[in-house]
Amino acid sequence: MGTTIYYGVCVRSGSGSLVTWGIALATDDPAHRPARLAGRTDVLLAIEARLGSGGGVVLTGPSGIGKTAILDAVADAAHERGELVLRVAGAPTERWVPFSALADLLAQLPHATLPEPLRDLAAAGADPPDLRLRQAWHELLGAYGRRGNVLLLIDDAQWIDAASAQVIGYSARRTSNPRIRAVVAQRWPESAGERAAPPHPRAGNLTPPPVTELTVPPLRADDLAELLAAHGLPYRAAGRLYADSGGNPYLALALAGAFVDRGGAWRPAPLPERVRALLRERIYGLPLGVRDTLLVASLATRPTVAQLRLAGRRDAERDIRLAAQAGLVTMDGGLVRFTPSVVATVVADTASLHRRAGIHHRLASVATDPVEATRHRALAGDFPDADAARSLVAAAEAALARGARGLVADLYLLAADRTPPELHRQRLDWLVAAAEAAAATSRPELAARAADALLADADAPRGHRVRARMAVIDLAGQALSAMDETFAAALADAGDDPALLAPLRLRLAWQAMVEGARERGAGEAAEAITLAERAGDTATAAMAGAVLAQMERVLGRPQYADTLKRALALPDPPITGWLHLTPRYVAARFAFFDDELEAARAELLRMLTVVEPGGGEELFEVLRSLADVTTRAGRCREALDFAHRAEAVAEDCGLSPGPSWYTVAMAELAGGSLTRALAYARRGVRASEEEHDAIYLTRNLHAVGQARLRTGDVRGAAAALRRLRDLQHAQRISDPSVVRWHDDFVTALASLGAHEEAAAALTAARAAADRLGRGAGTRARHGRAAADLLAERGEHDRAVGLLQDTAARFTELGQPIEYGHSLLIAAQVERRRRRYASARSLAERALATFTAVGATPWIAQATRAAAPDPAELTATEARIAALVRAGASNREIAAQLFLSIKTVEATLTRVYRKLGVRSRTQLSSRLVQGL
Repeated sequence: MGTTIYYGVCVRSGSGSLVTWGIALATDDPAHRPARLAGRTDVLLAIEARLGSGGGVVLTGPSGIGKTAILDAVADAAHERGELVLRVAGAPTERWVPFSALADLLAQLPHATLPEPLRDLAAAGADPPDLRLRQAWHELLGAYGRRGNVLLLIDDAQWIDAASAQVIGYSARRTSNPRIRAVVAQRWPESAGERAAPPHPRAGNLTPPPVTELTVPPLRADDLAELLAAHGLPYRAAGRLYADSGGNPYLALALAGAFVDRGGAWRPAPLPERVRALLRERIYGLPLGVRDTLLVASLATRPTVAQLRLAGRRDAERDIRLAAQAGLVTMDGGLVRFTPSVVATVVADTASLHRRAGIHHRLASVATDPVEATRHRALAGDFPDADAARSLVAAAEAALARGARGLVADLYLLAADRTPPELHRQRLDWLVAAAEAAAATSRPELAARAADALLADADAPRGHRVRARMAVIDLAGQALSAMDETFAAALADAGDDPALLAPLRLRLAWQAMVEGARERGAGEAAEAITLAERAGDTATAAMAGAVLAQMERVLGRPQYADTLKRALALPDPPITGWLHLTPRYVAARFAFFDDELEAARAELLRMLTVVEPGGGEELFEVLRSLADVTTRAGRCREALDFAHRAEAVAEDCGLSPGPSWYTVAMAELAGGSLTRALAYARRGVRASEEEHDAIYLTRNLHAVGQARLRTGDVRGAAAALRRLRDLQHAQRISDPSVVRWHDDFVTALASLGAHEEAAAALTAARAAADRLGRGAGTRARHGRAAADLLAERGEHDRAVGLLQDTAARFTELGQPIEYGHSLLIAAQVERRRRRYASARSLAERALATFTAVGATPWIAQATRAAAPDPAELTATEARIAALVRAGASNREIAAQLFLSIKTVEATLTRVYRKLGVRSRTQLSSRLVQGL
């Protein structure tokens, strides 16, 4: 029978038995266990740092945060070092049994070595004189500590029986041997049941001093994505599960089980009862007054402390502070946010319908916003009411007019729920409006309810059915390949009606573009334009024209500019969730492709003011484009801010992660961390593969290639970029200005000695740029790649001259990072020519440029290049270093140069010393520091 592997988030049942919930992998093969403990590197390093010098660590955090998993990792590391590891876990029922924990510890030791009081205890559970027992345990630990390292691990210390805690604490206070260490994990905050149990010493008293206290934090969104991926969950699940779980790994895995069972990527998962039970336990651990305040907050639209006080919760500030200490809420700009978000649902469910109605009445009476007041009055009743339904529709229209689209879907759905039978036709109108508004603001839970209710109604007109199905399609994000069945049903409902077929063909065009079938997509977009013109639908015609222009551009068709111009001449489409398909947005993207960065930035900032109140995918698209533009413009801090804001929106809305992770990776490459950039890009590749997203698969591969190239992994960079090239060739993409990977590919190939392949790739890219009339930015990057190739071939004079030209072009374009990059390559070439003073000068100019714009990873690279020059390498040393950079092993180098392996090793040692590096990876990075 196979074992069941979990992340390690465990709880104990009332009987004390170990129970683990979450996503499980049934397997007999330990190789299937997740390779590492996601997101806990900092905590583990802090623990190892403390234990390395003696003493102990106390881990605190709520149930399910991963304390047990951390103890597992600490125990594994100690076992590998050959240490004696003694481990015990408290249980709620055993807390009442004296010496139960101590007996568990003693059972892990050979009985023959135990002093008499402890031997009696281990054998029969005896209760010898207290002082003798404490001294005996202390002497026993001391004896083992004199032989080697001893690590005591105590899990769920809040349930350790008081007698054992006293004995363990006695020894801990008197231990001075740094070989005796301890890590104690304790749940915090405690539940009401735990507080009612017999008192016990603080967890810090169970470990030898000095003691380091660590609160185990929630997982970050990207770490949670890695955890879920290790258990077979799609990356798309990570954003929604992060929001719902608050980064608690146990909750995320439990919720993930429901996610797997749901009927589609757009459909929300039901809340598992085991999650409700765990959250109810945490909620009921709070005082009654705090729970009452949380109940009011859970029913408010946008709860604030001031609103809660007006609603009758006089101690709201204190109550919210206590709830925050319990990890159930946070304050965000004055708003009270539940963490995880599902806490609000569980809190609301603890009250009766009558009590919730009374709270809604109070909230309606204190609401300063008429729209919110209308919503609360409707929620206070549960019977059909025509006047209430119409007032909700009026409130929805008012919210839409002022841009508060997050409320629109909720209000329309409430109106439909409150509609009496005589308003049945209006109910169908309101349901489809709710579905569309929910899709536009990425609210799948509301879209699911509205679409299901409408499609279940046999009297729903086919136009309504098509619109409801399109709302479902719009929630798919980049995962449009999973929507074939929904498309087929919508096409069947649409029949031959051009007004219904036009928006459907537009979506089919976008599906084809995402899947990489751009020829098919261009045909669908052209058909959508024709249908929209027949139906008089200028909004769809404009968006279809914008989509067609995008496909024509990437396919290298010169008419794209005229196509976009015709689309721009049409009235602007309304803001309905598809801003990224509007002509103005596409025009801003084209300005970015053409290096008109200030114009693109100005237009996108204007769009940001329009879409920010509504949120959803439109806000994400504007933020990610702003990150792209500011990254290229060298506004590094601004770029990182836009990128991480875009990532947060994608997480909150459950959008496809491939685009957001690519955006963050590129911003990190410019102004953050190469390590983080590579991690994001690699996850982006896998997420895009899962969703069959050809657009962002190629872009994330480019980010992987750049990150690997700049960290010295030239072979890895070439492999990623070669795959990108093959994908673009298969998709017939010929425009080199959209995804600018060609220069990086040429550089990687040249560094590997594949000069002919590099030259062919460069020639093809330049020919495409010339044929399509691409601008100075694309040509400058090609020029820099040509300089790289010339330098690798030994044509140093031509390379330096070309690099001077490219640096000047990047200055004119306002791209300081690319300017500094060119200087670094020139410094590398000068160093190869033994012109060390010139190399230092160029590197210092690059360093000054990078420092001015906050390009952190480039600063580190330029700092190394500007350092005092190493002693000149001999011809043999230089040749061996070049082969190392190309990825050759010592044996391969020895065979190629007709040297012994020992000679190669000795020569490499001298090279490391001269260049100030310690490994082959650092050597490769140093040798390509100008890249």
